[in-house]
Amino acid sequence: MRMLKSTLVLATSVAAAAGLAALASCGSSESESSFADDVVLPERDEASVSVDAAPIVHDDFRTPVFADGASPNAPQVFAHPDVTADAGDGGASTGGPCLYEPEIGTLFPSNWLRPRFRFSAAQAENLFEIKLVVPNQISPLVIYTTKSGYTLDKALWQILTTTGFGTVHLSVRSAVVDAAGKVTAGPFKGTEGDFEVAPPQVQATGSVLYWTTSGGTVLKGFKIGDETVQPVITPAAAQTQCVACHTSTPDGLYAGLTGSSNPADGTPSSITIRSVDGLAKEPPFLSAPAKTLLARQQYAPTFSKGHWQDGDHTVLTMLTLAAKTEIVWTDLEAKTDAQGTGWNVLARGGDMGSASSVVFAHDGTKLAYVSTNATGAGVIASEGRIFTVPYANRKGGAAVAVAGASDPAFNQFYPTFSADDQVLAFNRVPTGATSYNNAAAEVFVVPTAGGTATRLAANDPPACLTTKKSPGITNSWPKWAPEVRAAGGKSYYFLVFSSTRNPASKGPQLYVAPIVIEGGNVKTYAALTLWNQPETENNHTPAWDVFQLPGPK
Repeated sequence: MRMLKSTLVLATSVAAAAGLAALASCGSSESESSFADDVVLPERDEASVSVDAAPIVHDDFRTPVFADGASPNAPQVFAHPDVTADAGDGGASTGGPCLYEPEIGTLFPSNWLRPRFRFSAAQAENLFEIKLVVPNQISPLVIYTTKSGYTLDKALWQILTTTGFGTVHLSVRSAVVDAAGKVTAGPFKGTEGDFEVAPPQVQATGSVLYWTTSGGTVLKGFKIGDETVQPVITPAAAQTQCVACHTSTPDGLYAGLTGSSNPADGTPSSITIRSVDGLAKEPPFLSAPAKTLLARQQYAPTFSKGHWQDGDHTVLTMLTLAAKTEIVWTDLEAKTDAQGTGWNVLARGGDMGSASSVVFAHDGTKLAYVSTNATGAGVIASEGRIFTVPYANRKGGAAVAVAGASDPAFNQFYPTFSADDQVLAFNRVPTGATSYNNAAAEVFVVPTAGGTATRLAANDPPACLTTKKSPGITNSWPKWAPEVRAAGGKSYYFLVFSSTRNPASKGPQLYVAPIVIEGGNVKTYAALTLWNQPETENNHTPAWDVFQLPGPK
């Protein structure tokens, strides 16, 4: 038995419940880079103390799982050595199974959906072995199945996340057996590699609200860990023709929506703010003058915790004035709709471009936006450069280009602040290419103060999916989780984005990118799949925050 030395961060090893042990019923790689030396992330108070200690050893997985009619003699089938594909099998196989879910090289928060294992295989292959070598466990977790997919039992996943967090080694193999269970081809070695499970205190919190365009436009949502999604806001409830770009208010009670009042062409033309409790009500503090102001043609509202309290409910949007799109603030409690009192343009000193995709920092001191030469930019740009500008109590100030996100060789767009405002995520395509639904889009991160941009490993689908590569799969619209978690001197960040990588879906689906920063070093991981979303639907523009969604029905 291999004994491992690990770092324990005030995590109590949870013993398995009685009887759980008797349950029997290629990949992307992580990447690491460094932010600039002068970028210092804030220190975090941790109630944990790291100590080197010999791990507590368990043996919860000594009994294999036999699923979907897998024969009890499956272990004997895979006791044979692997053979080379097409060697004496009459062309029955072109290689071992290609695992595309979960992605090799990813990092699971401890409260994540139980993993769903899915892989592509040759048609003749009808028996599969999924093996996980788990830290602090004597026996590997082995699953035998006759199908090219298996969703891990909840109880087994709980054991793994509470006792076996760390690096898990995963392998998938296949074989062809006849009706009597005799091996006729294989076994064949498929995908093999590692993924990580974060310490128990590292959880992905909050809820995701996203836009689906399948079967009509609607906003759906789910809490992290839910295995289903639910409708939250429909156009009828929001009294608009369409619900599209959206974001949460800092209290999680409402979503600000870019809606459409033109049923003929669906042009986004106004803002509405609606509750996310399933009732789609307007906020009680929203004044009549403010509603008049929001009805103007404008785009993509954004809010800040620093300016969301009685007497200061403020929204930033983009409004086209004199053939140029400007960032404007609107007082949602305004007594008048007059410019200067109910609303006004936010100064962007030194930048003469049109504004696109503005986003408010959580602390309310600044905002980031895209400067572009397009007229009426809204959320579309072709030569975008990302700037920050101070908020300064609605006065604005000097616009500063963000080094690493304002490169003239690229069109940079969709900026978004991390929960601690220290990191910006954004999309990037070659300059001149549009930001709208661009297959070449990829996600990058950069310090808010500027520095070297880091391309996320989550842009890349599993390497064995030869027909799916990035750029080319529309990795777009990143949004950060509402909290940054700390453990062992590391800061854990998660962000959600949409991508068309799923071989089982024709349209975009939602994925999560894990990122860990330690001492200025940035380590990014392969993407996590959100398998609770309907695979037959096209899912876009996620927002991740503390949405107070209604309970599942």
